[in-house]
Amino acid sequence: MNGITQFAQRITNARAFEITIIAIIILNAVLLGLGTSPAIEEQYGTWIQVLYEVALAVFVLEALLKMVASSPRFAGYFRDGWNVFDFLVIVVALIPFAGQFATIARLARLLRVMRLVTTIKDLRVIVTALVNSIPSVGHVIVLMGIIVYIYAIIGYHLFSEHDPEHWRNVGYAVLTLFNIITFDGWTDVMFTAMDLNSLAWVYFVSFVVVGTFVVINLFIAILIDKMGDAKLERILDQEVPVTKEELLQELRATKETLQQLEERIRDN
Repeated sequence: MNGITQFAQRITNARAFEITIIAIIILNAVLLGLGTSPAIEEQYGTWIQVLYEVALAVFVLEALLKMVASSPRFAGYFRDGWNVFDFLVIVVALIPFAGQFATIARLARLLRVMRLVTTIKDLRVIVTALVNSIPSVGHVIVLMGIIVYIYAIIGYHLFSEHDPEHWRNVGYAVLTLFNIITFDGWTDVMFTAMDLNSLAWVYFVSFVVVGTFVVINLFIAILIDKMGDAKLERILDQEVPVTKEELLQELRATKETLQQLEERIRDN
């Protein structure tokens, strides 16, 4: 490992470097918000554009430092998916969009805000947990779809004639049930159904309990489980690998301890 690599590693591993990058990303996000104001854009648009370019230059410098600090150089940098995302954000920002594609350039700047996820390690854990939970969440979605479909068929047969606005066919019934899941005015639908049958509340309350609380708890349980796995993976990644010399020293120390123990046993 040469001096340049060590120097780059000291910089990229420094807490001050991380805080600086986070501050620049937040500043970039603030500038994006200010750019939506026509008055501010007209008066300070030039300065905002200059700050955009300065932020981009800092991001390019950050990527180069991380490439130099990686081992093996450059290849090690691209082994990390978060680094690949950062690199793509920079590449998109460097593409000269013009004319009708200028809007794409403005929207591409939003990707820089997403870099907060790659910079803050705790956010990485959350995103990793969300991604890892997709297969399990897919099964929960299938279960939820089955429950909604069954209740939609039941609701159509029970309430379609009395309340065709919400239950005229299976499609409307499914939309009504999704609206109930959000708790947005679901009691109005229930009371309309209760005008037909006073026991209609059983249908709605049972769906809210099964389709909302149970399923949401399943989602939470899956995310908590994946969060634990993601945190464990992060801890393992942060562990410093044992070198050959350290392993030999540990073996020698263990051997000496065993010899001393054997001598004590003989003396006794």
